[in-house]
Amino acid sequence: MSTQSPEPVRFDTKIAVLLRADLEPWQRLNVTAFLVSGLGAQAPEVIGEPYEDADGVRYLPMFRQPVLVFEGTKETLTTAHGRALTRALPRAVFTSDLFGTGNDRDNRAAVRAVPTAELDLVGLSVYGPRNAVDKVLKGARMHP
Repeated sequence: MSTQSPEPVRFDTKIAVLLRADLEPWQRLNVTAFLVSGLGAQAPEVIGEPYEDADGVRYLPMFRQPVLVFEGTKETLTTAHGRALTRALPRAVFTSDLFGTGNDRDNRAAVRAVPTAELDLVGLSVYGPRNAVDKVLKGARMHP
């Protein structure tokens, strides 16, 4: 009896992170983690089922779909941010100021202190329909 593997799952949505290309490796990891951390709370449909290993040990659920990571220049981030705002897509930002803060209260205050057009973005996450997210990310390249 032959078993066929199921067709690959295609999602009609996309989770994407755009990082500024000049970040240090530790900054890329830190920014990515922060940027996607709120998505499950705001869009619970992106969370899959909990995991369990063969011994019955349970693990937290994770995103049901891949998180695609891109990079670009400061200008690419600024343009993508504007496109995400125009399309009213769920989004998160990480600014250079956040590298100097150490807690959530100070992080929020640092972003609140800067007008939208003057944010020094080092990272942006966005979630939504594939085609809308693709348009937001136009000009960015996949992270190496």
